[in-house]
Amino acid sequence: MESVIDRACAAALYSDDDAGLDTGASLLAADPSADGELHRRGEEFVRRAWERGWQPADVVRTVRRELDETGAALAATLITAETARYGALPPRWADQLAALPSPAPRNRPDRFTYASALLELYRLLLRLPAVEPVGPPPGTAADDRHRPPAHGEPRMLTRIRALLAKAEATGFPEEAEALTTKAQELMARHSIDEALLAARTHSAETPGACRIGVDAPYEDAKAILLDAIASANRCRAVWNSELGFTTVVGFEPDLEAVELLFTSLLVQGTAAMTKAEAGQRAGGRRRTKTFRQSFLLAYAQRLGGRLAADTARVTAEAGGDEAAGGLLPVLAARDVAVTGTAERMFPRTTTARVRGATDADGWTHGTHAADRADMGRRGPGIGR
Repeated sequence: MESVIDRACAAALYSDDDAGLDTGASLLAADPSADGELHRRGEEFVRRAWERGWQPADVVRTVRRELDETGAALAATLITAETARYGALPPRWADQLAALPSPAPRNRPDRFTYASALLELYRLLLRLPAVEPVGPPPGTAADDRHRPPAHGEPRMLTRIRALLAKAEATGFPEEAEALTTKAQELMARHSIDEALLAARTHSAETPGACRIGVDAPYEDAKAILLDAIASANRCRAVWNSELGFTTVVGFEPDLEAVELLFTSLLVQGTAAMTKAEAGQRAGGRRRTKTFRQSFLLAYAQRLGGRLAADTARVTAEAGGDEAAGGLLPVLAARDVAVTGTAERMFPRTTTARVRGATDADGWTHGTHAADRADMGRRGPGIGR
């Protein structure tokens, strides 16, 4: 005999209208004994998302984007319950789980509203498309490409995060520049050390990948900024505008650098944009949307040029160092490996036309903000 859960799901999950949701929610609201099975069904839908290449942060980001914060909290509840069944989780999952929103309470006075929200979430989960995996799903054999962190690496990353956090918080551009430059030096040294160590030990390590959310508004400018940071760190970036994320391909130390720098530079750029916009408003201007778009495009373009120049300079200096005479061939081999992996993962990519900058003041202020970020004029840049 067909269960209440089956009838509710059949009514709600395979239709596009609200009538199906209402029918399914009514069935569930009238039967409290179905609650346990209802949540187990949701965990099954989450597990299917893992099998299609999704990860916890991807699911929550998409649910928040397509539904709302309530849906994101419900998704966090299901994810927390589903992942608790595994003895070990893939790399990066622990950080993603720690960043989940607070789970939604199960007991609600309005059972109909709660059941309706769950069914709407389930409908979205079932319709998630397959995406290119960036690591093994939970419950599978460990992937040897993702080796455990080297001794001392967590302390290094903690120090880098602390430097960037201070750079984001300070109101003094010179202090932010010095802090960011120091963080870049640590990341550059760490990446070079890892590359040389892998070469000396004939490591079988191969490039991996991670996904980074690129959220509206002004997502095209943010994607350009992320692409520039990825390129400067010997990674490749592929933006999926429909799903709101960029996949970055590279070796693990470089992926970590891209994630940290993108977050920090976006925070710093947004703060500078807000300050510049306040000055524009004080002068009587109201074109905030075009100003912001132009500001962020200029910020991304100028930083991209500076990062590329720093990459060439630092690589040349490191290659000329007698102690690191084998560095250039090692970096060249890693570049080839990253490019090959990216092309295998994404054999069919296209270029995208982005909305241009139309506000001269926004462009000027964005360029100046990128200059103030000064990516390594006085020391090693983020390029390897």
